Parts: sequence; structure tokens; C-alpha cells
Amino acid sequence: MAQQSPTIAIPKKGTDEVDWTTPIRNLIAQSYGESPENYTAECAALQRCRQDAVRGAGSEMTARDLLYKYFGQLELLELRFAEIRVTFPWRDAFTSKLTTQTSLAYEKASIIFQIASTHSAIASTQNRSDPEGLKRSFYYFRTAAGMLTYINENFLHAPSTDLSRDVVKFLVDTMIAQAHEVFFEKCRDEKKASGLIAKIAAQTASLYSALVEGVKEFQGKKIFDHNWVMLIGIKAKYFLSLSHYYRSLADNAAGKHGDALARLIVAEKAAKEAHTQASTSFAPYFVTTQSPTLPSDAGSAILDLTKTHLALCTEKKNEAQRDNDLIYNAVLPAEGTLSVIDKTTVATPIPIQEVYGAQDVQKTIGPDLFVKLIPLSVHESASVYSEEKAKLVRGEVEKSDTADNEYRAALDSLGVREGLGRYRAMVEGIVAGGDVVPREVRSWQEEIRNTEGKESVDGLLRQLDRLKTNVRSELDSIGRDLEIESKDCEAGRLKYEHNWTQQPSSGLTKEFRQELKGHLSALDAASASDRQATGMWESVRTDVAILLEDDKLEDVFTRQAQHGHERSGSLLDIEDEGEGDWQEREKIGGYVAEIEERIGRLNKISRERKETLKDLKEKIQTDDVSHLLLLNRRNSSVEPTLFASELEKFKPYQTRIQSTVQYQQAALQEISQYWKGLRDLAGRGAGARKWEEKEKRKTSSIKQFGRARDTWMEIREGIAKGIQFYSDLLELTAHLRRSVKSFVSSRSAERQGLISKAETERRLTASVSSPPPRPAPPPSMENTFSSMSLRGPSSPPPLGTWNRPTPPPPPQQMYHSPSPPSHSPYPSQPQRSTYDQSPSAPPHNPNPYGDLSKASGISSQFSMQHSNAPTPSQPPRPPPPPQQSFPPLPPPQHQPQYASSPYPPPPPARQSSYPPPPSLPSQPYSNYPQSHQQRSSSTSAFPPPPPPLPYQQYAPPQNNPSQHPNPASPPQAQYGQPYRYGQ
Repeated sequence: MAQQSPTIAIPKKGTDEVDWTTPIRNLIAQSYGESPENYTAECAALQRCRQDAVRGAGSEMTARDLLYKYFGQLELLELRFAEIRVTFPWRDAFTSKLTTQTSLAYEKASIIFQIASTHSAIASTQNRSDPEGLKRSFYYFRTAAGMLTYINENFLHAPSTDLSRDVVKFLVDTMIAQAHEVFFEKCRDEKKASGLIAKIAAQTASLYSALVEGVKEFQGKKIFDHNWVMLIGIKAKYFLSLSHYYRSLADNAAGKHGDALARLIVAEKAAKEAHTQASTSFAPYFVTTQSPTLPSDAGSAILDLTKTHLALCTEKKNEAQRDNDLIYNAVLPAEGTLSVIDKTTVATPIPIQEVYGAQDVQKTIGPDLFVKLIPLSVHESASVYSEEKAKLVRGEVEKSDTADNEYRAALDSLGVREGLGRYRAMVEGIVAGGDVVPREVRSWQEEIRNTEGKESVDGLLRQLDRLKTNVRSELDSIGRDLEIESKDCEAGRLKYEHNWTQQPSSGLTKEFRQELKGHLSALDAASASDRQATGMWESVRTDVAILLEDDKLEDVFTRQAQHGHERSGSLLDIEDEGEGDWQEREKIGGYVAEIEERIGRLNKISRERKETLKDLKEKIQTDDVSHLLLLNRRNSSVEPTLFASELEKFKPYQTRIQSTVQYQQAALQEISQYWKGLRDLAGRGAGARKWEEKEKRKTSSIKQFGRARDTWMEIREGIAKGIQFYSDLLELTAHLRRSVKSFVSSRSAERQGLISKAETERRLTASVSSPPPRPAPPPSMENTFSSMSLRGPSSPPPLGTWNRPTPPPPPQQMYHSPSPPSHSPYPSQPQRSTYDQSPSAPPHNPNPYGDLSKASGISSQFSMQHSNAPTPSQPPRPPPPPQQSFPPLPPPQHQPQYASSPYPPPPPARQSSYPPPPSLPSQPYSNYPQSHQQRSSSTSAFPPPPPPLPYQQYAPPQNNPSQHPNPASPPQAQYGQPYRYGQ
């Protein structure tokens, strides 16, 4: 095997340390608004990645992987931080001049140059005698050319010599020429056809010849190594000789002996020139330390190659000359007249995209260090893609839902779901499902059983009776209290005659009695409704009791199923009907089996469609193209194509869903045919008529229990309303009782005061009339101050001062509340309480039962009234009874009538459809008598009592309207109207 020719490797650039952390942290805080502390580890990883890539490694393959990883992270980093500015120092690979720039593009171009240099070094060091080594050498020369081509195409205005367009182009041509040289060696070693080898050698010679012309432009600039120039010139002559040599072999094989001999002469001439240059200009002066990019044996290797090839050409030329002189005697054409050897291009640059698209390279790069940082534009593009996915999902969901709806609608329109059980039961002779009780009746049974288990209707009725009893007891007690108070007032009037100034109770208790009457009327109406509810309950108690027990319920339906038949068994009495019924049964059973098989197939199709749709949704949910969008961020026009290609991966799921729809339509068509045949067959048989009769009886029983269940629900609803009504009425009754009790207590206290005053005046009148009259002594200063004393009841004033009229106190000195016991006027001074409008005491009114409607005010005050002092000739006249003026009763309030519901509705807090309940009085009746300010702000001496319970509306009064001229008629509740079911 021929010796391996030396190849050129590209020198590497040098660099210094770079700080990535600070600029990245600043951009994260400014552009993304996040805390840089969250990305400390990522910044450190990027810093370490660059250090590993530029420092080199023990082997070229390891250095390649480190450079791959760093450049991949640079690409991703630029997509997020395109505006980043970092100081990147790099030394020129040929001149060692330091160039510093802050552009990320400069860093990327330098790293790509490093990758190309590494690839060329890997290709040059391969053992090309090994087929695998030869393949690697051929591949890496091409990838090195591709990396350098990417620099020339994407990075303009190079800041350094090694990145300039001319230098990079020279390096690309050198790598491609060496790739052709490697491929020539492969074809030569594999002994391919001489014509093919000649074409490859001619192409290689042409590439090296072009390099020889191109390197002349760099002469004097001291850019490339001188040994590079010499080696390229030697190889240009060497491969020119090889191309003519292999073409001569092809011509000789073709019988063109003259052309073959002429080409051997040209090959020998070129080989001599190559050997001369190698022996005189390259091998003697080659020093490894001065040319590190060439193999250490480059001088001797190229000298041996040229020497061996020259000897081969000389030998072949002499042999061909001898054969031509002795045998062929062919005319030798001139060198200029020889046909040009065809050239074949066998090596082209491998683009960087193909290199980085390999799976092993992507694995080497690893995950994106700053994957959590997504630019806004990528988010927007991802949203557009998400909408495309959502459209796809919505379309498939709609297709699936439409198929399911068609499936259910088809079966429902045919009546297959309900009728199939019927036909199955006709064949088997049993009720479908194995349960004699229909499903709806079972649901009613569960509902009634659960509800009655918590609280039965009987318990609710007992609760209703207890509430009603409590309300009636309260109302009776209120009536008794009012009657007793009225009797006590009239008894005092009879005893003390004109000295009794308490107003009669009839006018003051009028509103109490009206309210009491309204409550009693509502109670009577509710009692009527209670009796009707009890009667309704008794009418359905038996049916509800049957529903509560499983055995009784099953017996009812079993007896009705057997009604009209002498014995139980199949509804199609096959044995009695003969052979025809057996055949009918078998045919019906066959149709039923076929339809059930298709229904099962439809269920499987539906499940498979749902599973496929579920898988599609999960696949779409986990699909993320943010990385691809980030990589194509600079090319927005690629998004439609990218979206379309990405959505293609969901195509298999769409195909599966469409297939299920087609299979479903076929199954539905078969079910329709079988169902039509089944109905035609079953409609003509005697078994179907028997089944219809049984179904009618069963339907009748269902309706009976349905009515019982509806009545039971209506009863419970009515009782619940009644309980609520009685609870509200009891609350209003309790409030009325407290008001009446306060009123009675106030009146009782007033009577006790009047009795005390009357008894005192009676005793004083008797004592004054018995002794002879005498003139009153003139008042002394001591007596005057004694009468003005505020010490309390310890010393009564002189007797003469009682007949002296006392002026009323000024308005600011009026009593605002009843006098406390410690300041009672007894026994120091008699006092009469009057109720009037103005601060001054009213004139004496001998008729204490005057017209109450003439009272213009509702406030009262305590004042002292005394008669004039008696003369000696006339016994002292007893003081006149104080006049007690009460305000008129408030006008009757409008009272709505009771509703027509079975029970009066509850207050609005519990049921919004009813009118609001009457507001309770804000002032209790226990404030009687009241202070001046309180009485002046009211329209009655007593706070108005609450009106009767306003359950929706009142009915017009049933008695004579003249009996109640002023207040509203008592409510006539329609609580007792009969229940209506089924409404």
C-alpha cells in the first residue's frame, strides 16, 4: 500500500479569560425583570464552558466536543441576549496579533474558526491506511471547509487577518483539495477504474494549481507558512502527473497506444518537477518546530512519494516505448493536442447546520442553560402555535361529540334502548333487569325511606299540634289579662267615683284586641288547613307504607304481573301456544342477540374514540416548540412552515378518530336493519299482546304510587309551611304578650297611685271639714324656705300652702321620666299626674272621659295643681281631680290579606316570595308613662302594637263592616283551602 501524503492543518487562535457573569446578570435584571440570583448557577456553568473550550484538551476529539458545547450555548444565548456586550480578546492564528471586540458575533466566529482548526487537525492525524481512519479524514476535511464557509457567509468586516474573506477562502480551498486527495487515495487503494482515478487526480491537481495561483496574493504579507506554499506546489505537479499516468493506463486499455505513450511522457515530466521541488526546496529545509501544522515526517513523506511515482512513470514510459517500437508503431501526438482529462468533484463542504443537526452533537451540547428565560417574541409565537393546536383539538372534539350524539340519537329515535329489554324479557319470560319493581318506583322508595327515616310525617304533625297548642294558650292568656285589667279599672271607677281619673281601658286596648282577634282568626284558618292535611295523609298512608317495605312493594308488582294468568312463568307461554311460539321466540332471540352485539361494538368504538382523543390532548399539552421557535427567532417567515410540520405529528390521532366514526356509521346501519325486522316479527305474535297487557297493569301501579308520592311530598311541604307559620305566629304572639304585660303593669301602677291619692284626699277632706275654720297665719320666712326645701319627704309643708295654686315649671324643668321612689311627693306634698301637650297644666275638666280624639298631643308631664285657699267662712274645697289627657289612637295600618296557600307563608327571611313580616315595635310598652321628649315624638301614648301576621293578603271581613269603622278588618286567612295535587 502506498505511503500516506502529508496534509495541512489550520492553526488555532489564542484568547484570554472573559467575564460572562456580570453582563448576563445585568441583562436579566433589566430585560427580564427577574432576580439575577436565580441564575447564578447558569452563569457559572457558561463561564466554565468557555474556559474548557478555549484551553484545549488532551485529545482533539475532546477539544471538538467542548467547542461544540460552547458554540451551541452561544447560539442559544444570542437568542436571549442579542444586545449583550462582553470584552472578547482573541489572537490572530497566523500573525498572533491581539484583537478585542465586544460583539458576540466576533466570539462566535472565533469559536467556529477553532472548530475548523480542530477538525483539520483530526483529519490530518488520521491513519488513512485504515478504512475508518480514511473516512474520518475525508469527513473532517469537509466539515472544516463547511465551518470556514459559514464564517465567510455570515460574518462580514472581519477584525483580524485569519477571519478575512480571502484568507478564509484560501483555507476552504485547501481543505477541499485535501479531501479530494484523501478520496483519491481511497480509490487508488481500492483499485478502482483507471479512468475514474484519473478524473479524481485531475480535479485534485486543478485545486492545488488554483491554490498555487492564489497564494501568490499573500506573498510578502507573511501570513501563511512557507512550507505550506512549497507543499501545495509539489502536490500540484504530483497530482498532474498522477492524472496523466492513470489516463495513459485507460488509453492503453482502450487501444490508444500512441496517446498512452504521450501521456506517460507528460506524467514523467511532471513527476520529475515534483520530485525536484521536494528534494531541493522542501525536504532539506523542513523543520517540525517551524511548521507545527504539518506532520513531523512531511519532508521525507513527500520526497518518497514523488521519488516512487517518478520511478513508476519512467518504468511505464520505457515499457510503452518499447512496445510501440516493436509492436504498435503508433504515431505519438504532441502534448498540446492531447485531450483534456475530465474532472470529477467528489468532495464538498459540509454545512454547519448538518454538523449540529446530528444527534450525538445535540447530546454533546446538552440542555439550554437559560431555558427558563423565554423572550417575549418567542412567547407570542408560542401562543400562535398553541392556538393552532387548540383549533386542531376543538375540531377533533367536535367530531367526536357529533359522532357520540349521532350514536345516541339514532338509538333513541329507534327506541332500541327501551325496547330491547322488553323483547329480551319476552324471550326469557322474566322482567328485564331481574327486578319486578320498576326503577322509578325504586327511586321513589329510596327517597321516601330516606326522608321518613330522618323525620316522619306523623312526627311533623305532632310538632304542628304542639306549636298550635302553644299559640292558642298564649292568645288565651293575653285575652284574660286584658279582661282582668279592664275589670280592675272599672271597679276603681265605681268605688272612687269622681276622684277616679284613670282613662277607661276600652280605648287603650282597642289595638291590642284587634291584633288579638287577627291572630285568633289566622289560627282558626290554619287549624282548618291542619285538619285537611291530616285527612290527605290518611288517604295515602297505606300506599306510603307499601313503598317503605320491599316485600310488600314486590308483592304488588308480582301479583299484577301474574294477573289474568292461571300460572306464573314466561309471558310467552311457549308450551301452551305450540310450535309456532317456539319459532317466534327463537327468531326474536336471534334479532336481540344481533342487536346487542352491534351495541357492544358501538360502545367499544366510543371508548376507543375517547381514549384516542384523550391521548391527543395529552400529546398536545406536552408539546413544546419554544426551543424551535427560539432557534428560528430571527427568521419569522419560517413560522408557518414550522407550525405545519409540527402539527403533522398529530395526524395519526386524527386518522384513528376518523376511522371510529366510519365504523360507527356501519354498525348503526346494521342495527337499524335488525331492529326493523325485530319489530315486524314481534308485532304479529301472541306473546307481544300478552306483554302489552302486562305493561298496562304495571303502568297503572306506577301511576298509583306516583300519585301517592306526589301527595306525600305536597303534605310534607304544606306541613313545613304550617310549622313555619305557627313559629312566626308564636313569635308575634309572644311579643304581643310582652306588650300587654307591660301595658297591664303600667296601668296597675297608675291605679295604685290613684287609689293612694284618692284615699289621702278623702282623709284630708274629712279632717278639714270637722274643726271650725280659722284664718291662716301669715307665712314666715322659715315656712317659706321650708316649702322650697329639696330634702325630700321628711317634713311636709304647712297646711295652708296646699290650697295655693302652684305654677307649672318651665319647659327645661319638666320631668322626663317617672320620679324615682326617693323623690315621691308623698307624704310631704300631694301630687297629681296629668297628661297633656303643653308645659302648663290644663284647666280642670270635670268630665274625665272627654273626647279622646280632641287631644292634640301625645306627650305628658307631671305638674302640681292646687285649689285656692279656703276662706274662714267657707270650708276648704277639696282639690279638683287632675285631668288626664290621652292622645288619640293611631290610624289603623293597612293590613294585607292572607294568601290562598294551604298554610300562611313564612316571613320573607325564610321565603322570598312572601311579603315582608311586620316590623316589631321599637319601643316596649313597659315605657308607659314616658318622658317628655319620647312622648312628643310619637303619635300615641303607647307604641303601636304589631299588626297581625301579613301572610300575603287578607280576605275582606265576613261580619258587618260597621262593627269596625276605624281599624282594618281582622285577617281572614285562607289557610284552610283544600290541597290541590298535580299542579
